[in-house]
Amino acid sequence: MSETKALQRIETIAKKIGFIQEIVEEYGSVSDALADEAKGRAAILMHLTSIAEQFDKLLHAGELELLAHFDKQDIKGSYDLRNFIAHDYEGVDLFVVEDVVTERLPVILEATRKILKNV
Repeated sequence: MSETKALQRIETIAKKIGFIQEIVEEYGSVSDALADEAKGRAAILMHLTSIAEQFDKLLHAGELELLAHFDKQDIKGSYDLRNFIAHDYEGVDLFVVEDVVTERLPVILEATRKILKNV
């Protein structure tokens, strides 16, 4: 994969996290956003799915140097969460999603910023 395409994927991850943060701000909290099944929850879950897809594409393209900036558990966890969303949407544990949004996304966002800053 070209360096440009890989960096675009990193930018997409950062953008999707920004969208999730905007949604949470609009609702006032992660739990309130997730409580709105029609809009807030649907949007957050879709953005989380997109983040996982970007990680998967980077992995399959062999972008190990870029992926080394992220915690391996965050990468694996994002893909596991994506699978739950895709295959058991109604059964997704919203407490796990809330934890991911509050605890892990800020860490992932910081890693994307470091990568993009050093380009």
